[in-house]
Amino acid sequence: MARFALPCLALMGVALVHPPARAEDPAASLKTEAAGLVKTYSTTLLTALQDALDSGGPVLAIEACHTQAGPIAADLAAHSGWSIKRTSLKLRNPASAPDAFERETLAAFEDRLGKGEAIADLTRTAIVKGPDGRETFRFAKAIPLGQACTTCHGVALTPEVTAKLHDLYPEDQAVGFKPGDLRGIFSLSRPM
Repeated sequence: MARFALPCLALMGVALVHPPARAEDPAASLKTEAAGLVKTYSTTLLTALQDALDSGGPVLAIEACHTQAGPIAADLAAHSGWSIKRTSLKLRNPASAPDAFERETLAAFEDRLGKGEAIADLTRTAIVKGPDGRETFRFAKAIPLGQACTTCHGVALTPEVTAKLHDLYPEDQAVGFKPGDLRGIFSLSRPM
């Protein structure tokens, strides 16, 4: 028995100095993955909108957003396994209405902005149970309104922009914003 004491003490010393490696927190990994998808989505969409704006002005940019935003999100979702959408309390497209998690998030983000938090830092994660009892990871990131976005979401819209918005989005509420306002959120979800 004594001959095993020294090796056992040595192993215990190693265990104390080098604790066992822990598996990565799945929520942290999912948050990183979701943030990467948001970056890809926003960059791809903004590039498409800027290209349309540069080549045909704001009316073409509205058309590009109308025809390309959904397919960009769907393509990312198909390749990643995530559900990806944008939503707001002031909707352009009623099909993008926020669910309970998203409404709570939008309200919380407005509150955090009111307390001085930077809009670029506004994210939220949660693990929620669905009606079927399965856990779903939820991720939301604020969408700040950029200066160029005021062309179609701002206070003073041209008659051409107003007409195109009315044509494509007859129930549009997504106007009246100023640069830096909370336009909405990127909302991603994935079963755990």
